[in-house]
Amino acid sequence: MALFFKIVPQNNKGLVEVLGKYRKSVDPGIHFYIPFFQGIKKITLAMSPLKLPNYSVITKDNADVSASVTLNYHVTDAVKYEYENTDSVESMAQLVRGHLRDIIGRLDLNEALGATARINQELASAIGDLTNTYGINVDRINIDELTPSRAIQEAMDKQLTADRERVATIAQAEGEAKSIELTTKAKNDAIVATAKAQADATKTRAEAEKYRIDTVQTGLKNADNKYFQNQSINAFTELAKSDTNTIVVSNDQVGSFGQLPVVGQLLNSGTQKIKKISNKKVTRK
Repeated sequence: MALFFKIVPQNNKGLVEVLGKYRKSVDPGIHFYIPFFQGIKKITLAMSPLKLPNYSVITKDNADVSASVTLNYHVTDAVKYEYENTDSVESMAQLVRGHLRDIIGRLDLNEALGATARINQELASAIGDLTNTYGINVDRINIDELTPSRAIQEAMDKQLTADRERVATIAQAEGEAKSIELTTKAKNDAIVATAKAQADATKTRAEAEKYRIDTVQTGLKNADNKYFQNQSINAFTELAKSDTNTIVVSNDQVGSFGQLPVVGQLLNSGTQKIKKISNKKVTRK
């Protein structure tokens, strides 16, 4: 009887069938079988990637989202994988899609878009034990994309633009309000400083005037008749230089008017000055 052989590679499992019926499993290596009567199927146990194409998911707030999932799996039970399911990989993919729809369906759009890590954890936990039914274990699962529909994206872009404009408007208003506040404070400070400076200047002038008056009064207390006579001489001298034609003096000074040195000098200074003095009108008081 002719024998054929088949080599089962490393990290594979061989399933021996007799007349189409599973008989036993064999490990990697060389195995002989009778052709047409027996057969050996090779099932890889290595980790395999699987990308689930984009499919629609509805969120809690009825937003249409396109989900893209990538996962890695490996066969844990070759018999279950081969004989208990017509397509274990597709069955696993449907299980993943169903649980993903359930998880995202409990979340609002904004919450779902910002919680992919949590969704990954919940999804891996939900399908972990169930995939054993298909002889498969999911080692890693990751949501690559959650993309809202075009209409939702346009609405989100408009809302984002409006939010940015609102924030910019508020920031501008706050800046203008702060500028007005600082300007008003600066003006008020300037007014207060000016008023204080004017008050200090007034006080200084008042103190100076008081000092002058006190000094004059002190000097007048110690002044004698000679001082007042000197003041009279100075006064008449100034009157002589002016165009005034009326001089007012007291009665007690009329008799001595001619004895004033300045008058004597004027009388002796020439005809023109005497004429000028004679034109002045002396009024008794």
